Amino acid sequence: MTTGLLPVDGATLYFERRGSGPLLLVSQSGEGDARRTADLVDALAGDFTVLTYDRRGLSRSTLDDPGRPVTVADHTDDAHRLLAHTADGPALMLGCSFGAVIGLHLAARHGARLDTLIAHEPVAPWLLETDAEADAHRRELAGIQDLFATGGLPAALPAIVASLGIDPAAADTEPDLTPHPMDARRRRNFARFISDEFTALRADPGCRDRLSGTPTRILPATGRTTPVTVFDHRAAHGLSALVGHPVVTFPGGHNGNTTHPRAWATRLRTLLAPAR
Repeated sequence: MTTGLLPVDGATLYFERRGSGPLLLVSQSGEGDARRTADLVDALAGDFTVLTYDRRGLSRSTLDDPGRPVTVADHTDDAHRLLAHTADGPALMLGCSFGAVIGLHLAARHGARLDTLIAHEPVAPWLLETDAEADAHRRELAGIQDLFATGGLPAALPAIVASLGIDPAAADTEPDLTPHPMDARRRRNFARFISDEFTALRADPGCRDRLSGTPTRILPATGRTTPVTVFDHRAAHGLSALVGHPVVTFPGGHNGNTTHPRAWATRLRTLLAPAR
């Protein structure tokens, strides 16, 4: 594995690169740490050069002005500059949850950078069928922020889990995985994710009008066990209607990238084979 630091507008990005083969950028969900999907990277490194990074303001990616709000446009520009720095041509991309939103904006603005984007359960209110549904989810995000402000992570995380259709009582994981503890770094990252990045998601106008013209092949994706009624599942189907590609399914639920890394690696090899 090689690591690097990339200065960008307003921040310095930490990134990691491992493996050999076509470049695959993984844009993380949740707390946005480059190593959130370490088991998945291990399973993919024999077939791809896997590029991961800490989103700006998280873990080792520092902000020039920590008090300045970070927008989805900032995250999109970061991904664009990271690929410009590391890729020789159009790259492959896996975007999960918040990372899928970044991938969609990247495809809309800089489609020549991406050959294929797999957008797994994007947390994008603007992908829902009606404005009323979109506004309701923005209010849900604001409500979770209120819970965090008054009760911290113990109050906010259960609400996030419920919103995304994750059932902690029915945990389904592959065998022999080492759990990632909720250590101090993850707690700090989740705090910023909820307090700042939720605000960015609520303010995100989306990119519906630009996705139809992108050269990027976009594959909407959901988890096999994600309930069909929850927001992230419905957003993926909204994306499917927008780009005209059927939804593909992955093992596990919203966090299948961490609970089923080996099965995900097999699925990714199959889906990305035409682009390799």
